[in-house]
Amino acid sequence: MKRRRLTIFFVAALVLLTILSGCNKGDSGKQLVRIGEVTRSLFYAPQYVAIEKGFFAEEGLQIDLTTTPGGDKTMTALLSNAIDVALVGSETSIYVYLQGADDKVINFAQLTQTDGTFLVARTEEEPFDWSNVAGTEFLGQRVGGMPQMVGEFVLKKHQIDPKLDLELIQNVDYGNIPAAFASGTGDYVQLFEPTASIFEREGTGKVVASFGTESGLLPYTAFMARESYITKNEAIIQSFTNAIYKAQQWIISADATEIAEVVTPYFDGVDADIMISSIDRYKQQASYAENPYIDELEWNNLLDVMSSANELKGDVQYGEIVNMKFAEQVLDEVSSK
Repeated sequence: MKRRRLTIFFVAALVLLTILSGCNKGDSGKQLVRIGEVTRSLFYAPQYVAIEKGFFAEEGLQIDLTTTPGGDKTMTALLSNAIDVALVGSETSIYVYLQGADDKVINFAQLTQTDGTFLVARTEEEPFDWSNVAGTEFLGQRVGGMPQMVGEFVLKKHQIDPKLDLELIQNVDYGNIPAAFASGTGDYVQLFEPTASIFEREGTGKVVASFGTESGLLPYTAFMARESYITKNEAIIQSFTNAIYKAQQWIISADATEIAEVVTPYFDGVDADIMISSIDRYKQQASYAENPYIDELEWNNLLDVMSSANELKGDVQYGEIVNMKFAEQVLDEVSSK
């Protein structure tokens, strides 16, 4: 009887081990990686390219992509292990770090290197001058988020105090900002693509300036994971970074029409010409990073933007929550060929 119990125990243990070892395997037998993206945007075209062109599959990965609207929700999903990797603004990792999290959130690959929003005016302004914004109603973004911080940074750059020189509206939820502007709220609004281009076509507004061009290079959106996950899954993170680099290089050589064709499945109901014009705008201002490497100058520019918005509550050194080991390896492999 004792021997039979031991046999049953070992069989049960073997079954459990098999189940656990397969927990992170996808239907194809490839390693499953769950990504949570902060929003669905043409700004993240390289990510969709990496999926649709099979770059992740080539690296032995199967991707489960979920949109987790807003930085707070995305970070909550990451910290609670609902996702493995987050695509979100690097500022969220800084907030987590400064709160003293035991398991730090580490930036390991950059996707976009500029702000992705555009200043949309209600009417055509030729030529546009930033001084036009003073004394108006400005429909801004969420307090503490990168779009809003960059918006304030750029306004200050043009000698406009966002708290004193205009009426800054920040009580509208992120998802409702376009509808609020379309219904008459604000003289100016800060919008991502493709919404900005759609508004132009509909006559709702006109793109008059780019916050990405005005604010310079910074790790605006990056892939990040918990430090514990990276430590346990270095091979996965390396494969992931390799796939992103392949997509970034493909984006560089492709034109906006080719890119739009590849990412179409992610944007139901968006006309092809709108997608093409949106992607072209991002390519022209070099929003899509050419490689996953975050350099220290970009990181410091991010800290300057946060400090200008009074959202940086402590010192965050580059090496504390930025790990470029995986980006360096893929770049070293390329340079050695």
